[in-house]
Amino acid sequence: MEWKNKIFKNHSDREFEDLAFEVFRYQMDHCEVYYSFVNSVRKKSPRNLNEIPFLPISLFKTHKIITDKTPNTMDNVFMSSGTQGERSSHFVKDVNIYERSFELGFEFFIGDPNELIIIALLPNYLDQGDSSLVYMVDRLIKKTKSNHSRFILNDLEKIPEAIEKAMREGKKIVLFGVAYSLMDLMELNMDLRDCIVIETGGMKGRRKELSKVAMYKQLKEKLQISKLYSEYGMTELLSQAYSMDDFTFLTPPWMRVLYRDISDPFMMTNGDKGAGLNVIDLANIYSCSFIATDDLGLRRGNGFEIIGRIQDSDIRGCNLLIE
Repeated sequence: MEWKNKIFKNHSDREFEDLAFEVFRYQMDHCEVYYSFVNSVRKKSPRNLNEIPFLPISLFKTHKIITDKTPNTMDNVFMSSGTQGERSSHFVKDVNIYERSFELGFEFFIGDPNELIIIALLPNYLDQGDSSLVYMVDRLIKKTKSNHSRFILNDLEKIPEAIEKAMREGKKIVLFGVAYSLMDLMELNMDLRDCIVIETGGMKGRRKELSKVAMYKQLKEKLQISKLYSEYGMTELLSQAYSMDDFTFLTPPWMRVLYRDISDPFMMTNGDKGAGLNVIDLANIYSCSFIATDDLGLRRGNGFEIIGRIQDSDIRGCNLLIE
């Protein structure tokens, strides 16, 4: 059975764990960087998910994290926005797996693109190019098969007219927006109560950083938003989590989040206090499915909340990687 047919199922906990270990063994055998990391931290025989070594996300800035040695066979190379300095690179061997992951995830949490109109306000991602987010939204826009679905770069004054025209089609409207651009919309006195608004990407240094609570409060009050979602994704992953209103992100069935002690990357916690987030993304089959992110979070029921970034985010243990 092909990987893509194994990955995208509604796995039970046991099925997920069994498949995660199958992926672990595959990536140990085929991803040189991951093998070197696992070997150097001496954790080649994990007994449960908590014992699987999670690769520090910073290594995507310095290494080619791939499961074969010929990057010329890659379908795509996605680059991070670079707001934290050097850009990360994700070499994607099979872009069809990425497409299946984000399409199924979007349908799982938001809806069928064929029944929607999607307007995207993602100027900084379009400017830099090579963005996995732009690739995702562009494909979702095309799947709507509507002339009203589109990207809008910096012409914010076009948003009200674009939404007004879209509403005449009688479909639900989804507005994807980077956080600072959504904040800019508040100056237009718009009414977005009939739209699904999906915030992504943060302030990118364009505005003063606000807490999520404060930002959502302002957006809802000024723009009359009734459904405000947030998307959690990154260049180094091929799957996304979504939250709505309560700041709790939920993952699709092929993605899980575990929690680690912020002072010891190999000590796992239950996530009831601020912890580093370790993500298992089975869609990352051809790079690395076990990523130690720089995000600080808390467990919230079956989901998680982002509460910040880990200071000095070069996770202790990176220097153990064999070059």
